[in-house]
Formats: sequence, structure tokens, C-alpha cells
Amino acid sequence: MRVLMYYNNKDIRVEEMDVPRIGPGEVLIKVFASGICGSDVMEWYRIKKAPRVLGHEITGEIVEVGADVKKYKKGDRVFVSHHVPCNNCHYCLNGYHTACETLHVTNYDPGGFAEYIRIPEINVDRGVYVLPEEMSYDEGTFIEPLACVMRGQRLADLKPGQCVLVIGSGISGLIHINLARALGAGRIIATDINENRMKAAGQFGADAVINARDNVPEKILALNSNRLADLVIVCAGALSASTEAIKCVDRGGTVLYFAVPEPEIMVPVPMNDLWRNEITLMTSYGASPLDLELAIKLIASQRVKLGNMITHKLTFDEGGLGFKLVSEAKESIKVIFEPQRKK
Repeated sequence: MRVLMYYNNKDIRVEEMDVPRIGPGEVLIKVFASGICGSDVMEWYRIKKAPRVLGHEITGEIVEVGADVKKYKKGDRVFVSHHVPCNNCHYCLNGYHTACETLHVTNYDPGGFAEYIRIPEINVDRGVYVLPEEMSYDEGTFIEPLACVMRGQRLADLKPGQCVLVIGSGISGLIHINLARALGAGRIIATDINENRMKAAGQFGADAVINARDNVPEKILALNSNRLADLVIVCAGALSASTEAIKCVDRGGTVLYFAVPEPEIMVPVPMNDLWRNEITLMTSYGASPLDLELAIKLIASQRVKLGNMITHKLTFDEGGLGFKLVSEAKESIKVIFEPQRKK
């Protein structure tokens, strides 16, 4: 079978691998759609384990079922979560599934940018979801990213009517905008420096869009009856985005760091200001099983409509182009590979 092998952001190669053999409790998936996540092009994050087959936003069809698998059958259309929790540890039992050590070491074989993937027994047990009939393979690639966004907004306790600021209008920012609108946010304001992304933010639900090079806090005050944002969601990894967020949050508000700077970069925090104004700083990472189930329901019911965010559908022969489009973040919103299609 063909796979996309990642060496670095500018070196993506089509290579041949054997189709994985499955065990009694495993299934084999024929991958039909696989989205490129923003984390796939975070070179500082990925290159440490290169070369490897990346990709985790997949949908496909079960083509082989192990003898011990009873819940699924050949021909099922599915989404598969690459990371799954143990559901038994201290963190899982207290609702912090994405802090579970098992979640951080589980994956499928070899990765989503492959024509076929083997799903380990633990993932079969708690990470395979049959797609609703009305959901396409392409739409299903949004299940995992939407679930991550769902978790962030759930932990941040987004309330109807709140003013929400989304810093960074890439794909994660756009999904945050779309979900916040579906969950009843009041005024949604977005920022970016890229004209295409600023335009997209307006198309996908932002009430106002601010150029991030402007005086953002001042413009928020003008747009929001002289108040800053109740919830600020950071979807850009630049240090400037992390520090700007704290300037944009209202008293009693929350800053959610959905994206963070590289590990060696420290974010200065004006602790006294946070203390006096009771401001909460928090992070979110990944998605729990609950978030994945909710994401499937939201997409299937069309409460959130994400499929029209797809700007490029590529073959593996265009792998380098796909990574270039996502890493440059200029002309694309969502890029997906279709592993079964040849150029």
C-alpha cells in the first residue's frame, strides 16, 4: 500500500509499505478521507519522531474484522479516534481523559496518511464510531477537530450571550467560531493578519473581524459596549497572541489557550492584574470520548456545518503541496487527502 512518509514539512514522500496484518481483536480500515491537522505541520513537534506516517483525522470503511470483534462488521463506514484513554486511572475518573497516560501512547498503525490502517484492540474497544448515514467521509474528518474544540469550550464554560473573542482564524479558530455560534454565544469577534482568513471568519459566523495588527482591545471595547471579551480563545501559537489575549479579557472572564507557543517560550503573566480582576487562564488538549460523541451528533444534525470549509482535496502524489498549503496558511482553510484516489 502507499503511504505519505513525513521527514519534515518540506520533505513528504510517497512510499510503499505492507498492508498491516490484524489480530483477533483488531480491524483493518480502508481510508477514504484524511485531514491535515494544524499539529501535523508543527515541525518542532513532529520532526523529533520523523520519519513517520502522520494523520489522525480519518474516515473509512472496515474491510477486515478480527475473529474476536463483535461490535463492528465488514463494510461499516467509520471514524476512528487515534488516541483513546484507559477510562480507569485517576485522571479519567475525574474527567481529565486527555491527561491519561494511555491516551498519549495509543495510536493506529501506521498513521492516517495511508491507504489502510490497523486499529489496535484498545482503539476498537473505545475509539471506533460508525458514521451516521447522512454524514459523508469528508464531513467525518471534522469529528476529531470539532471534538477538541467542543472540549475546550465545555471546559471554559461558554455561556449563551457571552462575548467571545477568537484570536487566530485558521481552521481551529473557524471551528471555534462556528461552534460558539451554535452554542448561543452573543457577540463573536475574530482576529487574524491574513485577509483570506479574516474574510473566512466572517463567513463562518463572526460578527466582527479585527486585523490583529490593530489595537485589538480598543476595538473590542468599541464593539462590545465598552467591555472586553468574556471568553478569549487563543488559536495561534505566536507569543504575541498569548500575551494579547490577557489584554482582551474582561473582569471575571476566561482565557482559553487552545494553541500555545513552542516549549522553550515563556509567556509573561501579569499575575496582579489577574488576581484583582478574577481572570482565569486555562488550557485544553485533545478530546475525550464524550466530546467525540457530541461532535458526531452536531455534524450529523447540521447544528454545525463544516464541510464547506474544505478548500483542497488532494491525492498522496500531492502530499508536499498539502503540507505546504497548511504550513503557509495563506490559500487554504481545510486540506484533506483522499488516499484511494490517484492523480
